Amino acid sequence: MCRNIKPLFNFDPPVTPEEIRAASLQFVRKISGFNKPSKANEASFLAAVDGIAGVSASLLRALETNTLPKNREEEAAKAKARAFERVALESAKHGL
Repeated sequence: MCRNIKPLFNFDPPVTPEEIRAASLQFVRKISGFNKPSKANEASFLAAVDGIAGVSASLLRALETNTLPKNREEEAAKAKARAFERVALESAKHGL
């Protein structure tokens, strides 16, 4: 999975429409191969982002869980630690 797309379910505070749209944009960028589409493809690109954002929002509203919501700051700290560890391992592997 693209590292820029973050899990959005079961957080406190809940996910915002802006976060859903950002994840949808990253997904469309990934599968299309375009960071910014040409004028000829812009309408299709944006329609795909809107469609995926709508379906994603619907999915997130429909999901249920019995677990407590995750804390955003704690999850961000864990992700930062994993990234630091990943970079350290790569640096060690390459003798940097």
